[in-house]
Amino acid sequence: MTERAPLSRKLSAIAESATLKVDAKAKALQADGRPVISYAAGEPDFATPAFVVDAAAEALRDPANFRYTPAAGLPVLREAIAAKTLRDSGLEVEPTQVIVTNGGKQAVYQAFQTVVNPGDEVLLPAPYWTTYPEAIALADGVPVEVFAGADQEYKVTVDQLEAARTDRTTVLVFVSPSNPTGAVYTAEETRAIGEWALAHGIWVVTDEIYQNLVYAGARAISIVEAVPELAGQTLLVNGVAKTYAMTGWRVGWMVGPKDAVKLAQNLQSHLSSNVNNIAQRAALAALTGPQTEAEGFRLAFDRRRSLIIDELSKIDGITVPSPGGAFYVYPDVNGLLGREWAGKTPTTSLELADLILDEAEVAVVPGEAFGPSGYLRMSYALGDDALLEGVRRLQRLFA
Repeated sequence: MTERAPLSRKLSAIAESATLKVDAKAKALQADGRPVISYAAGEPDFATPAFVVDAAAEALRDPANFRYTPAAGLPVLREAIAAKTLRDSGLEVEPTQVIVTNGGKQAVYQAFQTVVNPGDEVLLPAPYWTTYPEAIALADGVPVEVFAGADQEYKVTVDQLEAARTDRTTVLVFVSPSNPTGAVYTAEETRAIGEWALAHGIWVVTDEIYQNLVYAGARAISIVEAVPELAGQTLLVNGVAKTYAMTGWRVGWMVGPKDAVKLAQNLQSHLSSNVNNIAQRAALAALTGPQTEAEGFRLAFDRRRSLIIDELSKIDGITVPSPGGAFYVYPDVNGLLGREWAGKTPTTSLELADLILDEAEVAVVPGEAFGPSGYLRMSYALGDDALLEGVRRLQRLFA
């Protein structure tokens, strides 16, 4: 008998999402009755606003929503996204420059498919969201990490980017506020990076899904607002998941030049066609309806941000830069490595995360998922009581 042909080598090289893996493990332990507190998932614990749910319920009564609709998205939703892009990113676009996707993650995937050719190098500031390098690899690109540590507040500089640039560099990933660090680039820092990319003809893929979750007077200025001339070589990725507590609704989008969006639209027409119409109607309500509840979410995140920074900072061996946005802290835990805790001596943040789960029943994501070892990502998008209890368990473990 002839041996079966092999599976895809490209897909075999792709790693499972580390954040989802840790979250799934935590939920499995919780289902078994263990009192695990998880800081793993980047998911608001709030319910989706009721008026958004009502809009979805109303959409269920319209038979037009039971049919295929344009692959690029409902025209009325694309108009609303164009309006949001002008309001929050300072970029005036036509609805034809918008494509609605199944969550921000599909937008990220399609963005790289649109602007990356085989062998192209993509500059990837680290720490980075775990999906970026895999999505780049799926587009046959080569991710090139550019690391900025806690001493730089996890923000790369133009000098670092220039040092990493080669004649094969065609794309830069720019994320502010950042997942996993919560770092927010200043207007001056953003402008400098945008002008550098413009000067070298480099595409920018900018993930703005956390742009409305900023604190302490910070503003996440879009790179196309800082450098308007860059709009012709920038793809903006966004969605309703984080701001409106709509992670499960799966509605994101990509905005960019018409020729690039046309390519992404062609891809989506074969890949998935239109996004669920009921979810699109819900997203439309979220973007055009009252923003009171979304602002309440942001204020709650800000309160939790202050709490987790204060409490983590009490642990000797942990350094916690103050994040300006998103809902993550990214403590530097190198001071805990190489020391004995509960009879074990972790030497990497991966080993430290395993120790924390085993001994304190707290789930965190190790820095290896986002770049170099020596860090942990902790989401503070969970209830206040659980957030405080989890950190106190860490305080007891590392006392």
